[in-house]
Amino acid sequence: MSVEVASEHGCFGGVQGFYRMASAACGGPMRFAVFQPPQARERRVPVLYYLAGLTCTEETATMKAGAQRVAAELGLMLVMPDTSPRDTGIDGATGDWEFGEAAGFYLDATQAPWSSRFRMETHVVHELSAAVADHFPADPGRAGIFGHSMGGHGALVLALRHPDKYRSLSAFAPIVAPSQVPWGQKAFSRYLGEHHRAWAEHDACELVRRRPFGGPILVDQGLDDKFLAPQLQPERFEAACAEAGQALTLRRHAGYDHGYYFIASFIEDHLRHHAAQLSD
Repeated sequence: MSVEVASEHGCFGGVQGFYRMASAACGGPMRFAVFQPPQARERRVPVLYYLAGLTCTEETATMKAGAQRVAAELGLMLVMPDTSPRDTGIDGATGDWEFGEAAGFYLDATQAPWSSRFRMETHVVHELSAAVADHFPADPGRAGIFGHSMGGHGALVLALRHPDKYRSLSAFAPIVAPSQVPWGQKAFSRYLGEHHRAWAEHDACELVRRRPFGGPILVDQGLDDKFLAPQLQPERFEAACAEAGQALTLRRHAGYDHGYYFIASFIEDHLRHHAAQLSD
């Protein structure tokens, strides 16, 4: 699987790069970003996947989260995929910021026409991880995942569905119960059809009740987030984790909204959380 370099830049003693790869799952080229810490020149290092939210790209967290300085200190590789395939030509894939391109929801669509291109779960979990292991000095046995909003949903669900792939997990303002809120219902009905059993397979609250994650989960949520009540509802995940015996640290922050100033304020805590889980 070949990887094409779009650009590379020196960053905190390491390298911040932007890349493209061919994706069979998504039926075309997919973009992603990788930060290689300085330690990666000498050995394979732990790798942390960051999944961005609605409307975002592989550039969003790379340029706004401010993660590279601490990642360089901790020796963590950061991988930021795009949020969906692009230029699909599918009618209805653009023009709605809550669905379609830039809103892939990190699942494999089962309904036509979306199933031909929108297979982000397979892309992230299998294709991208294989490309990263083959082309970068990442240690695939020490991988973690985190994300924001739709990407927080993706991180929680992919870690719970693929516990063999990810050893550490956290999220910023995640959509924890997509089957119960408008963003998720809109996406799931189109990508997965009106099959509510299938919806449950991509709902973090449902999944954690069945099989908790093998380590502690960190979630941060801003209390000035306008999406808190209608779309995010972290209390649902808090209750599900308590019911399942899942270790969860859910921190609620007054004065913070849904944006990247919030993420930048707490990104160091998340990186240190992951580094502790991936240290051996």
